[in-house]
Amino acid sequence: MSGRIRRKQDGKFMGFDALVLTTVGRKSGLPRTNPVGWFRAPDGGWLIVASAAGSAGNPAWYYNIAAHPDQVQIEIKGQKTAVVADQLHGPEREAAWQQITAAVPRFAGYQQKTDRELPIIHLAPAPSK
Repeated sequence: MSGRIRRKQDGKFMGFDALVLTTVGRKSGLPRTNPVGWFRAPDGGWLIVASAAGSAGNPAWYYNIAAHPDQVQIEIKGQKTAVVADQLHGPEREAAWQQITAAVPRFAGYQQKTDRELPIIHLAPAPSK
């Protein structure tokens, strides 16, 4: 999805906290925006899940992040922040997954619908330039 996204003042999407994720298209090089649910990371960053509601493939924004992890921006309640994205693996991913499924159990259902392991992306504020 690209173009304008309607931003709700309460910062909710499908019943949980949401942010507007802006990535750079891996093929087009153009900005792409998507609403994405988020969870607070233990270090104060943000966790997002490339669930695509349990579909067989990852959402397009996941591939954009993989191609340009240092060209990501989030917007939460009107506040824009440049971030660096990092996919979690191993024990870090498992701890984040437990946190996410405890907060929003529907993510466990998304995992059951697909053969792929749902990627969890950690977003941290980008270093100042």
